[in-house]
Amino acid sequence: MTGLPDALAGLRSARRAPADFDAFWRDTLDSAAHPLDPVFTEAPSALAAATVYDTSFAGSRGHRIAAWLIVPRPAPAAGPDRSAPVPCVVQFLGYGEGRGAPLDWLLWPAVGRAVLVVDTRGQGGANLRPGDTPDPVGVTHPQVPGFVTRGVLDPAGYYYRDAYVDAVRAVDTALAHPAVDPGRIVVSGCSQGGLLALAAAALHGRVAAALVESPFLCDVTDAARLPDRQPYRELLRFCQFHPQHVGRVLDTLAYFDGVALAERAACPALFSLAMRDQVCSPASVATTYHHYAGPKRIGVWPFAGHAEPNGYQRRAEVDFVAGVLGDRPGAQAAPSGAAPVS
Repeated sequence: MTGLPDALAGLRSARRAPADFDAFWRDTLDSAAHPLDPVFTEAPSALAAATVYDTSFAGSRGHRIAAWLIVPRPAPAAGPDRSAPVPCVVQFLGYGEGRGAPLDWLLWPAVGRAVLVVDTRGQGGANLRPGDTPDPVGVTHPQVPGFVTRGVLDPAGYYYRDAYVDAVRAVDTALAHPAVDPGRIVVSGCSQGGLLALAAAALHGRVAAALVESPFLCDVTDAARLPDRQPYRELLRFCQFHPQHVGRVLDTLAYFDGVALAERAACPALFSLAMRDQVCSPASVATTYHHYAGPKRIGVWPFAGHAEPNGYQRRAEVDFVAGVLGDRPGAQAAPSGAAPVS
């Protein structure tokens, strides 16, 4: 088992969260306390071992957010508890990715968990997975094409303010379905999805565990240090063409930085760090991990790049969730080459 390399051990962010960070998010969530109005419509499916619900709910500003809820069907010999509620993994998506098709999301139902796959507003098409959720919010300043600079001059109007609220209300949606055990909600995601999982873990009090893989938008303290790769490239181009606004950009991002969210999350978390990641730097992930306030472990993958397929990581996540929830169906130890450590 190997831990973080010495160069990444103990990293801490140079920036603290804004003094009104907690008030900002408290007021934001209070203003978003409109009816959730979850809709679960059973969808035709060839799946023999799971039921698929085409799902939607009222996210930030009341805008409808699309999702899939996939619930494992009990085995015929499951006995008197065959209708008992099951844990649910709320799955957030990488940048540009949509919910795609139910067949894309069968890992968690295969190991006895429901999964709620949540669209990110306005996104869809990356990895050939389309989305079904528009974003009707406009902007009042020029932006670089994409989402990262949309509304970036004002925290109250920033794109990720709505996205974080959507993530919190996605947890509420999972809690609203009778097949889901309300005491066993897990949030999960990679890259942008990892950031949204952090947001849900920090801002929602009923998350039992978090799976945070290579989270985006963490420890963003200096625009000049950002990698010239998507989606950070959008921020770099904005700062290049609007240098007079760099300070305002960084001030806004401080309210959305994954490090500040990590400091406020209490549930057990499994982080994943890819040492060859050229998008979300290993240093930014390690820093976020060190700031995480709850119980935590981290998987370090020495030869992996950003968001690369990693069956070993999926096995580690299945085992971690089973350990946190205490039921351990099909649990497997992480491989010795890249093991979760404290």
